[in-house]
This record gives sequence, structure tokens and C-alpha cells, in this order.
Amino acid sequence: MVRATLTEVPRSVKRGLTLDSTGCYGPRMFGRKVVLVAAACLVFLAGSPQPNFASDPLNVVVTVPVLKDFAEQVGGSHVRAISLLSGSENEHTYSPRPSDLVAVRKARVFIEVGMGLEVWVAALVKNAGNSRLLVVTTSKNIARIADRALELETNGHAAGNPHIWLDPENARLMVGQIAEAFAEADPVRAGDYRANRDRYVQQINALEAELAEQMRPVTDRRVVVHHPAWPYFAKRFGLDIAGEIITQPGAESSARHMQALVKKIREGHIRVIVSEPQLNQKLPQMLARETGARLIVLTAMPGGLPGTGTYLDMLRYNVVQLVQALRAS
Repeated sequence: MVRATLTEVPRSVKRGLTLDSTGCYGPRMFGRKVVLVAAACLVFLAGSPQPNFASDPLNVVVTVPVLKDFAEQVGGSHVRAISLLSGSENEHTYSPRPSDLVAVRKARVFIEVGMGLEVWVAALVKNAGNSRLLVVTTSKNIARIADRALELETNGHAAGNPHIWLDPENARLMVGQIAEAFAEADPVRAGDYRANRDRYVQQINALEAELAEQMRPVTDRRVVVHHPAWPYFAKRFGLDIAGEIITQPGAESSARHMQALVKKIREGHIRVIVSEPQLNQKLPQMLARETGARLIVLTAMPGGLPGTGTYLDMLRYNVVQLVQALRAS
């Protein structure tokens, strides 16, 4: 029903209206007078300001927490971002929930890593039926490190190890793609998105330089890792991954493989074993007991451990823990 405020309605019109609880006047009676009153109200409301829909946040759905952090750094208060995974799940085998389908149906931008990390995404996006959805694959145009295990899983068609964000250089590229996607979806605020991108990239640059300096005194950088998530991180910070406990996602390590690792760690005097919080700690703990190597737990996702709530926090935590372990062992 059309309403007008007390001050907007002339005295001659008010006689046909009644004041309601909101402080507005509405029709007192039916018939021709109602039509006249409605017309009068429309005249007075014509100049009233309309809702500014451009100020509504951009709805963004991402697959994993690191992309949520990137989206929020770029979008600031202009975006409302949710992550389908919390970081404790297995990205490869995740099964979307009905609430995920609803979220994607309402979103304007959907962000994934790609490269086989989230094999369930294509079906989710298709089933959501959102014709306006802008899908961003952040691994596009990033130099990839081959992953033989993933190639075997997908009949030789995998494009490489998907944990690209653990190299700050790749993170900068991913952030740039997100900024351009937001600018396309919301051109009114494109300048803000690009300014936020530039500010955040400067923060990544500064932290990378800081962490490289912390790694500089470390001479023996060999580690055995629990899960093949670290090749990009290792390449950027000069680590040597001497072995892996799990060689394929979801696979069990054989007794023969574990015996070979024990022998390699002992004979090579490898001093550090790296595990991750979402994985079962039984095997790395056994390796540490058998070899005397130091076991540390790092995280490949923001929020995986206390003090790693953002991407920058996560990078700093991982490097600091590594430096302390490698220098103390």
C-alpha cells in the first residue's frame, strides 16, 4: 500500500486519511477517495530517494579458506564471502551439501583453485543453475609443478600439484585474478578492488622478503613431509623435500615404504619431519621415534593452527617453525 508521511500530505487530503503506527497516513475509506489519495501520495513520494542497490555487498563463494582470505583482502566491506570448506576436510573428496548449492545459487562470483583440487565443483556449479555466476579459476596462467601421483589418479591428465598458493609469487597472481573478477562483476567499485589488491600485494612482498631473510642462515634444508602439499613452498623458500609419507591423496603408506623412509632418514641424517593438522599423526610420530628426527606440524590452509588465521599469518608461522626446527636439530 502506498503511504505518505504527515508532513508530506496537505491538510485537505489528510481528512480522507488515518494515521497509522508508523507515522504515515493511509486511506480511511474505500471508493473514489482512496484512488485520489493514492494518487496524491504517489506525487509526494515521487521525489523521495530510492534504495541504493549498488551499495549491497557482492556475494562471493569460494572453495577453500585461503581463497576467502584473498577475496576479503581484495573486496573489503564491498564483498560478502563464504568458504564451502573450513580447512579440516579433504579438498579432493569433499561432497557438497544442500546449503552449498543454495549459496552458489545466490552468488555473483565463485572462486576455485582448479587443477583437480576440487573435482566436485563442475557438478555443483551446473546444479546451482545460476546463469549470472562468474566462475574464477585462480590457477589460470600459473607455472605448475608436476605431481606424478595426481597424474596417475586422473589417467595422466592432471596439470600439476594444485597447492599453488603456498608460493607467495602465485598468491600475488591469484589475488590479481580475483580483483579483476570483482571489477567485472561490480564495475562501480573497480577502483577500490584494484587499490586493495595493490596494498595487499605490497604486504605479501614485504613478508616474503622478511621470511627469506629468516631462512638465509639455514644450511641443511632437507625435510620429509607427510602429504605432497609443499612443492611450491619448498621451491620458493629453498627447501629440499627428501621424502613423503603419503605419496597419493587418500592412499595408505605401505610397510615397505615406511621402512624405506626410516632407512633414508637415518642414513641421510635428515632432521625434520613435517606433518599437517588434518592428517593422522600416527605415522609421522612413529618415524620420529624410530629416527630421532624432530616432528613439526605446519598448515597449508589459513586457520589450520592457532595463530594462522590469515594467509600472511600462515606463511610466517610455517617458516618460523621450520627455521627453529632446522637450526635446533
